[in-house]
Amino acid sequence: MRFAISIPQFVSDGGFDPAGLRRYLLRAEELGFHSAWTGEQVLGTMPHLGPVETLAYAAACTDRIRLGCAAIISSLHSPVHLAKSLSSLDQLSRGRLDVAITTGGRFRPFAAFGVEPDTFVARFTEGLRLMKEIWSNDRIDFDGRFWQLSGAAMEPKTYQKPHPPIWFGAAAPASLQRAVRLGDGFFGAGSATTAQFAEHVRIVRQALRDQGRDPAGFPIAKRIYIAVDDDATRARERIAASLDALYGYYGLGGLAPVAVAGTPDDCVRGVRDVIDAGAGLILLNPMFDDLEQMDRLATEVLPKLH
Repeated sequence: MRFAISIPQFVSDGGFDPAGLRRYLLRAEELGFHSAWTGEQVLGTMPHLGPVETLAYAAACTDRIRLGCAAIISSLHSPVHLAKSLSSLDQLSRGRLDVAITTGGRFRPFAAFGVEPDTFVARFTEGLRLMKEIWSNDRIDFDGRFWQLSGAAMEPKTYQKPHPPIWFGAAAPASLQRAVRLGDGFFGAGSATTAQFAEHVRIVRQALRDQGRDPAGFPIAKRIYIAVDDDATRARERIAASLDALYGYYGLGGLAPVAVAGTPDDCVRGVRDVIDAGAGLILLNPMFDDLEQMDRLATEVLPKLH
């Protein structure tokens, strides 16, 4: 089992504390977390720092811990710009980068990004193919439906060869099968319940068998929104309010059932259920009191799970 921690990104205008984030990241490294991850929310009412920019800061503050984003909605990005940003980040971190990408689903505000709603899956798959071409070839000749390059070049390449691990965020059966076909791993969303995640894992494992892929070479992870408190009721109330604030902009309320919250023993049971459902990497995502929550999880919860 490997355990990861989220990187705090909720920062109000003018409220960023560079020293505080540096202490948090150094403490995460000291506590032995496998990796530290951001998420992406471009539009919304929560004050949410950009994932790649935050990871660049994290790379400068740390030496060993792996760094990742789960997940970039790559169907809304230019793959040429995204390839450049990610290769730069992989170089700056000396090859410590993991990337999870997702189509984002049909409810996204596509018009804000100049994307036709009926094309987002095709843009997703073509964009990934183009990024891999950019990372792998000295000269890029690409004749796609959305993007065309002739004799183009981009340097430097990613530090990791041929590129950083590409995880897929997915939920629909077709998306999960696509993850096995095109990706290096599956990353379950924090907004999925443990029961939903277990069903996603079942579909992924069947797709691995159908496509003849070795399950040992296809890791499975899940983000868990989590709150530990000696007062279990208070933990559940605080995590429910935080999730409503994060997802309410999209009309997704009542997400408290996706979280693990309560006493340390409650959290042990909740995380163990996710492990039993098939996760080999757990991303613990506190929503408040980040440093205190991380310390309590590392000292009161994780030792009972190793």
